[in-house]
Amino acid sequence: MLRSLFSAVTGMRSHQTAMDVIGNNIANVNTAGFKSSQTQFQDTLSQALRAGGGGVNPAQVGLGVQVAGIATNFSQGSAQTTNRPSDLMISGDGFFVVQQAGGNVYSRAGAFSLDGQGNLTSPSGGVVQGWLAVDGVINTGTSMTGLRVPTGLIMAPTPSSSVDAGGNLSADAAIGATVVNGIDVFDQTGRSIPVTLTYTKTGTDTWTAAATVTGSGGATTTVGSATLAWNSTTMAFTPGSVAMTNASLAAAGFVFPGDVSINLAGDGTPLTQYAGASTATLRGQDGSAAGQLQSWGVGADGVITGSFSNGRTQSLGQVALAYFGNPEGLEKAGDSSFRASAASGQPAIGVPGTGGRGSIAAGRLEMSNVDLAQEFTNLVMIQRGFQANSRVVSASDEILQDLVNLKR
Repeated sequence: MLRSLFSAVTGMRSHQTAMDVIGNNIANVNTAGFKSSQTQFQDTLSQALRAGGGGVNPAQVGLGVQVAGIATNFSQGSAQTTNRPSDLMISGDGFFVVQQAGGNVYSRAGAFSLDGQGNLTSPSGGVVQGWLAVDGVINTGTSMTGLRVPTGLIMAPTPSSSVDAGGNLSADAAIGATVVNGIDVFDQTGRSIPVTLTYTKTGTDTWTAAATVTGSGGATTTVGSATLAWNSTTMAFTPGSVAMTNASLAAAGFVFPGDVSINLAGDGTPLTQYAGASTATLRGQDGSAAGQLQSWGVGADGVITGSFSNGRTQSLGQVALAYFGNPEGLEKAGDSSFRASAASGQPAIGVPGTGGRGSIAAGRLEMSNVDLAQEFTNLVMIQRGFQANSRVVSASDEILQDLVNLKR
């Protein structure tokens, strides 16, 4: 039988495999996170007709072609804006870690969503892995776990411990003049407590400050006081504070773990006593009521941050990313995911933005990196290659037919 016939058959088979790869690439042109593949050919063993030596070159006839490999192109795909907070895109070389029934798989497709229990899941139901926060603190030194954003999550109240005061107390004010400020602070139960701070001028360069609250019984209770003084030559003021003591607050019916300090120079700008209007004010405090989760988002570092109804934010968890030294060694596992293999090596798990893993962009998806122009060009080349090999089969068949006809 003719060697050319069998060589042509291997060519047709190899080109058919290449056509299958191209067809799969084109079919997934709109698949988020899809990475295109390319077929690589190599020749097979050659039959030696004459050995080389003594100044004579060897004479060899090739026996066809075979598929040497199918390489996956892991170049970055373009970004598609979706504005969904659960859609995540990796800008870099990392992979999301998704836990499925058969174990962890790795994916570039970040079209995630929350299920009924608040788990962050892939379209196939796998749970995205990372680290959950405990009271807003993330420990990436622990084992990964499934990420959750629980619906109706409540943030515990934060009792106030510090209030900032500032502004001007008029030097023109008469002895006995008062300036009254008010602010709400919060105790351990999250109750809002109106605090009144009254400045009273007692001398040329001295004032007193008294903090009062209305207790649970309706009575007004003084819970802290201090004397303020300025040096009449330099108008220098030594910052101090009005301490609303735990005991005095408890006597009024409120629960605090310690004293609440009204800082008279909370941000480094102390109270002043200059001529003109009094502008003293209580500028803020550090407590809050209980809050319910209203929205959440993912930062470039993979940290999931929740926004609560009390105006505060808190870390809920952090997305983990995997890095492979040889991503082309990964095995495709379906559902736009991959499995680790001996060729890829084991994944290096870490946080986004480190170790070459890349950063995360929320509200975006990585599009397929299929280049249609290149695929159509390859399609023409493979089609012509298949046709050429089929012509060799036809020609070989005609030669064999001629041999058969010699007998007639």
